[in-house]
Amino acid sequence: MSVIEYEAKALDIEPEEVARLILDKGGSDLGEVLQRRYVYDIEPGDASRWVRLRDTGSQVTLTVKEINSDAIGGTRETETEVGDFETTNALLGKLGYVPKAYQENRRRSFSLDGAQLEIDTWPRIPAYLEIEAHSRAEVVRVAALLGYDEAELTGENTTKVYARYGIDLSTITDLRFDME
Repeated sequence: MSVIEYEAKALDIEPEEVARLILDKGGSDLGEVLQRRYVYDIEPGDASRWVRLRDTGSQVTLTVKEINSDAIGGTRETETEVGDFETTNALLGKLGYVPKAYQENRRRSFSLDGAQLEIDTWPRIPAYLEIEAHSRAEVVRVAALLGYDEAELTGENTTKVYARYGIDLSTITDLRFDME
């Protein structure tokens, strides 16, 4: 199914403080997982569209991400669940797709007032909070519940977040925690 993602990030957070705040506001802790993903170019040189194969520990999905803008709601995502991470990677290889990168992150998930919140920890950069809801207004409203002003939010993708810290993610083909 193809949907517009309404999500925003609050950067450079203290994960335990934010987790405590979410729980204090009535949120539910859904647990933490190590996610791993392969990223593939659709068209070399076009950073606005790519394929992501992701294993969340409980689900493996294949997704096409299309970035129209850095605004909340600026990304279209077409996603489907697939059976197996490595088999899907092999199948994509038979179709001519070669992963440009393997990436890992740790994700602690919460639900709060109808929104999905994620504390994402990636190698080499500070943790950030991602807020996803059914509309731009809902993202902004839930962010405000946690004390974040809309001006403190960004809709930038992870590549642009890394660039804020002087790291060109497109040059890193293997991003793991054990290689920090």
